[in-house]
Amino acid sequence: MTRPTVTGPTVTGPTVTGPTVVTPPVAEIQGLAISIAGREIVTRVDLEIAAGEGVGLVGESGSGKSVTCRSLIGLLGFIGATVTAGQVRIGGKDMTSASQRQWQALRGTTVSLVPQASLAGLDPLIRVGGQLREVIRRDDRGADPAHRSLELLDQVRMPDPQRVLRAYPHELSGGMRQRAMIALAIAGRPALLIADEATTALDATIQRSILNLLDGLRTELGMALLLVSHDLAVIRSATDRVAVMYAGTIVERAASSEVFIRPRHPYTAALTAADPALVPRGRRLRSLLGDPPQPGAWPGGCRFAPRCGYRQPQCEQSLPPLIADESGHAVACLRAEEISL
Repeated sequence: MTRPTVTGPTVTGPTVTGPTVVTPPVAEIQGLAISIAGREIVTRVDLEIAAGEGVGLVGESGSGKSVTCRSLIGLLGFIGATVTAGQVRIGGKDMTSASQRQWQALRGTTVSLVPQASLAGLDPLIRVGGQLREVIRRDDRGADPAHRSLELLDQVRMPDPQRVLRAYPHELSGGMRQRAMIALAIAGRPALLIADEATTALDATIQRSILNLLDGLRTELGMALLLVSHDLAVIRSATDRVAVMYAGTIVERAASSEVFIRPRHPYTAALTAADPALVPRGRRLRSLLGDPPQPGAWPGGCRFAPRCGYRQPQCEQSLPPLIADESGHAVACLRAEEISL
């Protein structure tokens, strides 16, 4: 006789989930204003950089890009600038009023900078190897300086690294010096690398190779990258998001794949229309007439209004806020929704 199969009720226990862990951005700026000698040079800047993210910062010379970068590494005092409003956070820690000692604890290990002038950034009296070993001893104390020096030069794709270690900075080409600067910057395994016009004074081929190197290192090392460059095509390909600055403030912020294809601010549209790498073949380039206003001589309303073909009387009344849509595309333009650029 076959016994009947008896099954009891299925008992399902409650699903236990732990608390959601929110990782703070590597760097965050909120409502930032910066002044030099009582003259405001950066106004109401908001910028956030997530771990491993690539963010581009573009705009004409004098737009406030470099000053904004220096606020993220505590170097404003060296150019006589001060934060007059807003907050700067690094890894969730408020560094707005931090002392130089507090900043020194973060430089090189949490946030690092590749400046514009490689020759000025390297000590002319010390061989490259000596400079690398000194930084490694300070920022990566568990590593063997000799081995780590070669490893860093290999990471930055330096040709003939043994010779470079023995060389003085003036014995290297501009591109090799910049690679040495990048090696120094990543020696402490920073969470954020800031590259502020890191290809200035290099020829076009070397510029592109350095920018591609920075993008590759971001992926390889898992660090975030804030990239400042005039090469909009590289910014588009090497970053996840882009912030566009004009006259000391951000006028547009969006995904890199979006902002140069469908710009919503007249200034961003003007930048892309004047770049041969972004304009389709056969279409004429358009120049942007006029010059950006100088700090202290900013117009009362939208700072781009004097050069904008879409301006209306209300554009000159107050500085438009940076407003984001559902996708996160943020624009500081009163006519962003009604004009097709």
